[in-house]
Amino acid sequence: MQDDLFGDSLPVPPANMPDHAASRATPDLSALRGMARVLPAPAGQEWSALAGQLPAQLRFGVSTWSYPGWEGLVWDGEYDSSTLSRHGLGAYHRHPLLRTVCVDRTFWQPLTASQYAGYAGQVDDDFRFVVKCPSSITDAQVRGDEGRTRDANPVFLDPSLAVQEFVRPALEGLGAKLGVLVFQLSPLPLGWLSRSASLFEKLGHMLAAVREALSAHAAVIVAVEVRDPELLGQAMVDTLKAHGATFCLGLHGKMPPIEAQLPMLRALWPGPLVCRWNLNRVFGPYGYAAAQKKHDPFNAILSEDIPTRTVLARTVRGITGAGQPAYVTISNDAEGCAPLSILQLAQAIAA
Repeated sequence: MQDDLFGDSLPVPPANMPDHAASRATPDLSALRGMARVLPAPAGQEWSALAGQLPAQLRFGVSTWSYPGWEGLVWDGEYDSSTLSRHGLGAYHRHPLLRTVCVDRTFWQPLTASQYAGYAGQVDDDFRFVVKCPSSITDAQVRGDEGRTRDANPVFLDPSLAVQEFVRPALEGLGAKLGVLVFQLSPLPLGWLSRSASLFEKLGHMLAAVREALSAHAAVIVAVEVRDPELLGQAMVDTLKAHGATFCLGLHGKMPPIEAQLPMLRALWPGPLVCRWNLNRVFGPYGYAAAQKKHDPFNAILSEDIPTRTVLARTVRGITGAGQPAYVTISNDAEGCAPLSILQLAQAIAA
């Protein structure tokens, strides 16, 4: 394996103003004002030139879009979170740097095809969605309202349910706008961690069913994210390779730093990049509440993480420079303001 596979040795492909930049041309806000309940921030269009310098294969996005604090960055004015949740996606997708979004709510409850279609109807044809498999399938344990374990999950990694409750509705509702299916395995109990061979066999059966359901949709990326560092290794690589899936970089306190996760991508090469930058490591593995308290209202970089940004920028340049797609979604909890984190990461990639 090449240690510098995702380093500066691979060039950034020529920008030559890709189609996605043209599709983010300055919108006619006067026309939009009569049609939309939420309007994009005019200042966001100042980032169009930067968007045109990025690889066409790269898609940035956030984990959810219902943040009033993004006024002036993504939204043209003051809106409450409920309005943004229902009507903000149309304005969000007009931002020149935001070409994808991770729909987190699917992790908590399956969505219907019509619900997915409602999202698809708010964005243009170039936009792509990252969606997470419901935890009722990817969590080995049944949990109570506060996350406490109640029992073993009898349908953990069930192939039929994964297809029926997740893959098919997403395909039917999103169509060509479906970009990535993420299977996030919640932290596993010792019983599963001590039987990793059985775990990977079970995971493989589910991925085989998912890949079969996607047989006519080769562009859709299947990514597996884990919350247990013990699972990183050759057995995971072999399972993912066997079923045309990739490893999702999970950047947060429960997993090692990005440098320690990159060997997984090298072992899977060639392949796409799927990265979810969720939480600054300074807050530890259970620091979401502390991060929210510090970062609210999420309109400024307050916990800058230059080392992660630098390595991630180099990784994106290497993977897209070799012609592979890259999806990077960022949470407010990464540095304090996801749109500004995306701006700074984009600048680092284009530099």
